[in-house]
Amino acid sequence: MKRRIGIFLLYFLLFAALAGLAASAGAWYWATQRAVPMGAERVDYLVEPGSSPYGVARAMNEAGIAVDQRAFVALARLTKLDRQLKAGAYEAKTGDTPWQLLERMAQGDMTLTRLTLVEGWTYQQIRAALRASPDVKQTLDGVSDQELMQRLGSEQTRPEGLFYPDTYVFTPGTSDFDILRRAYHAQMQQLDKLWAERDPDLPLSSPYEALILASIVEKETGHSSDRARVAGVFVNRLRIKMPLQTDPTVIYGMGEAYEGRIRKRDLQTDTPWNTYTRGGLPPTPISSSGLASLHAALNPEEHKYLYFVSRGDGTSEFSETLLAHNRAVSKYILGRR
Repeated sequence: MKRRIGIFLLYFLLFAALAGLAASAGAWYWATQRAVPMGAERVDYLVEPGSSPYGVARAMNEAGIAVDQRAFVALARLTKLDRQLKAGAYEAKTGDTPWQLLERMAQGDMTLTRLTLVEGWTYQQIRAALRASPDVKQTLDGVSDQELMQRLGSEQTRPEGLFYPDTYVFTPGTSDFDILRRAYHAQMQQLDKLWAERDPDLPLSSPYEALILASIVEKETGHSSDRARVAGVFVNRLRIKMPLQTDPTVIYGMGEAYEGRIRKRDLQTDTPWNTYTRGGLPPTPISSSGLASLHAALNPEEHKYLYFVSRGDGTSEFSETLLAHNRAVSKYILGRR
């Protein structure tokens, strides 16, 4: 009897060992060899900050990555990677195994996206681009301009012109405020650097005034080689206290009333940004300024020009006198009409 019990226990232990080996082999195969079924060749998903392995597995399932949630949690805990999972945006590809997905998140191998803020855009256009991006987390709805400036630590109360136009690379789920903060610091960094290297004789009293002038140059210049010369025209006017008389500032002051053309009455309607009715620089920038326009505003070309008019091909005709300017207007503007 005892011999039979011993044989039974031996066979039981042998069976248990074999079953354990089979289970281990099955688990190894599932984790490292078997591709996770997916609804597409590439599937993007987001791991929220503080997510548990179970929450991560659930997020993958909701995105269309059919990973076994219990098995995934067990794999994460057995490999001790459960506390190394990093929040962010990830991409699962056809053929990925559970182990590859887990390892990618533990290493923080995230996917990235990008958003371009275009030179010459107004702040409203920048905000519209942020709202339109499905990868940007919206947090600024209902936040006033003044509150935004306070959160950025800015002395200014208006956001116009304070964000550097560039292509920003970020992980999906990044907030609109975080992108604006990056753009704000980039603009301040460029402005501080160029202000320190500026022409010392400029009729500008602060970096902010340089930013205002740069925004006008940005909107007035269709040809890169004309930037420094256009900036020189405005600097010459500022020196002799001649009105800047630049249409883009009038358009900015008109706001939503602008319908694609400026009439005589628009030039005569006073707003803080109407440089036909008011002398000096307007109170704020009128758009975002790229590096080239910032450099031109702080290092303008030295000349005697006081006027310029578009030739219609992106370049401008410059004149020193009103008589010569009127001739250029007759040739390039009235002639086209």
